[in-house]
Amino acid sequence: MVKFIESELVLLKKEIDEMWTLVYNQLERAGDSVLTSDRELAQQVCVCERRVNAFELKIDSDVEDIIALYNPVAIDLRFVLAMLKINNDLERLGDFAEGISRFTLHADEPVMDVELMEKLRLKEMVSQVLSMLELAKRALQEESQELAVSVFAKDNLLDEINAEAPAILAEYIAQHPESAHYCLDLISVFRKLERSGDHITNIAEEIVFFIDAKVLKHSGKTDEGYPVEK
Repeated sequence: MVKFIESELVLLKKEIDEMWTLVYNQLERAGDSVLTSDRELAQQVCVCERRVNAFELKIDSDVEDIIALYNPVAIDLRFVLAMLKINNDLERLGDFAEGISRFTLHADEPVMDVELMEKLRLKEMVSQVLSMLELAKRALQEESQELAVSVFAKDNLLDEINAEAPAILAEYIAQHPESAHYCLDLISVFRKLERSGDHITNIAEEIVFFIDAKVLKHSGKTDEGYPVEK
C-alpha cells in the first residue's frame, strides 16, 4: 500500500508541476499582450483557458481518488490537501490571465502611451508576478521553507504599484479625456495582477504548511510539539 500511495503522490506532484507551467505561460502571454497590444497573443490565452480548467478538474478528481482509495494520513494527507488548494489557486491565476487578455482584445486604443506605461510600472508589475510564481514553484520542488517565505515580501511591491495606478490614470484622463474608457478598463488589469499576487502568496502558505509538518516529523516531534513515541 505504501508503494502505491507514494507513486500516486509523485504523479500528483507532476500534474501540479505541469499545471503550474501552463498557468505561468498564460500569465506571461497575458502580460505581454497588454504591453505590446498584441490581440493575437491575447486570443491564444483565452483559447488556452479551457486547458487550464480541464487540468484543474483532472487534478481535483485525482486528489479525490487518492483520499478515497488510500486514506492518506499525517504528512501524506497534508501534501494532498496542499496540492488541492494550490491547484485551485493556480486555476484562479489562469482566470486572471484570461481577464487581462480580454482587456487587450477589447481595448479601443491600438497603441498605448509608452510614457504612461512607464509611470504606471506595468511591466515591472507583470515581472514581479511571474517572479513570485517561479519562486513559489522552486520552493515546492526543493521543499524549501525559506524560499516559500520569501514570496510574501515580494507581494508588497504589487500592492504599492496597484495603489499608485488610479491617481496616475486620473491625471492622464484629465489631460486626455478621449482615453478615459481605456484608462478605466486598464485599472482592472492592475487589480487582477494585484490579486494574482495574493493567490501566489496563498500558494506559498500552503507550501509552508506542507514543509513545516515534514520538518516536524523528521525532528521527532508532532504538531503539538511532543516527541513521537518510538
